[in-house]
Amino acid sequence: MLWETVKLAIQSVSRNVLRSVLTLLGIVIGVAAVIAMVTIGTGTTQKVTAELTKLGSNMLIVRPGQNLFGPGGGGNEARAFRERDIAILRANLSGVRAIAPAAVKQVTAVRGTDNYSTSVTGTDAEFFLAQDWSFKSGRPFSAGEVRSGAAVCVIGETVRRELFGGLDPVGGRLRLASVTCEVIGLLEPKGQSAFGSDQDNTVIMPLRAFQRRIAGNDRIASIYISVASPEAIAQVQGETEAMLRELRRVAPGEEDNFTVRDMTQIVSTLTSTSTIMTGLLGAVAAVSLLVGGIGIMNIMLVSVTERTREIGIRLAIGALGRQVLGQFLVEAIVLALFGGLIGIAVGFGLAAAAAYAMGVPFSADARIAALAFVFSGLIGVAFGFFPARRAARLDPIEALRHE
Repeated sequence: MLWETVKLAIQSVSRNVLRSVLTLLGIVIGVAAVIAMVTIGTGTTQKVTAELTKLGSNMLIVRPGQNLFGPGGGGNEARAFRERDIAILRANLSGVRAIAPAAVKQVTAVRGTDNYSTSVTGTDAEFFLAQDWSFKSGRPFSAGEVRSGAAVCVIGETVRRELFGGLDPVGGRLRLASVTCEVIGLLEPKGQSAFGSDQDNTVIMPLRAFQRRIAGNDRIASIYISVASPEAIAQVQGETEAMLRELRRVAPGEEDNFTVRDMTQIVSTLTSTSTIMTGLLGAVAAVSLLVGGIGIMNIMLVSVTERTREIGIRLAIGALGRQVLGQFLVEAIVLALFGGLIGIAVGFGLAAAAAYAMGVPFSADARIAALAFVFSGLIGVAFGFFPARRAARLDPIEALRHE
């Protein structure tokens, strides 16, 4: 019985193809917009999380002052850190993988007749562990090179491409400001960071060499602390803050003159913001589903009016009201489900194209597709019920008199 009703509904829809297609557009657009927005939002969230993860695992970033974090963020206003601070943190902090100082300056790297503007970071060998850097070729600094301030450096993929072309840079030489350094390592590429900067446009050299020959001072702008496990982050952060308050002579009740940021909190904040925006965009897109539902109700009311005599004949020869109700209700549901299926295909297609254009992962979620399909059916039920009930309540005699 149900299958016969479905076949009748499909025949009725196919009799007026153009009208049915126009009726479906609202549902198609609504479902496609919701799926595309949610899929792109999910991909964007995954990309942000992955990019921030590239900065290091379970990372704490310590900077002087109370400045906001971001590219170039740091505390020039507050007293910078010193090597003594790093040594004390290393001697007393437990549960950490690596602690690395960092001082950064923008310089022009020169090789032969080629030059390229890049950022030079002064640090030590633990920096590569803290930042999860892998080596494409070469090696990190040795302990002796760090202690003596040797003129050696490790470069990123962008610097290699701009200054060495297709050559292996290991063993080559670069001039940074007034110092010539030997390239001893090439880093695996990381790409663009979540803040929009090129992480591969970098030159890394021993801290003392950087301080003496490039910066001209012994300041340390940042300290990177890689914690051994996520569970220990809060404990290490608390111990770091306590030690730095003592080292920097911050009196009880005074505000810290440094900032310790947990990268997992930053990741959580950014991903939650992205999720909220995705939800809002999805909600706006869902409005068109209601418009599609109104379109279905309108066309079903027209169909009831056009088929009044047919309804009257069916009622006169013994059809029950609930059977007429079921016929028109199934017809509305079939219309909505066809629109839902087309909308799902269009939505994923749009999402794939947008993900490719934006450079974000395409993350198709079957649950979203299933939810959209079910919601399309519910739209058909909700907006098809009133016309179906109107058809079922027609008086057979009045219906047969209808012209």
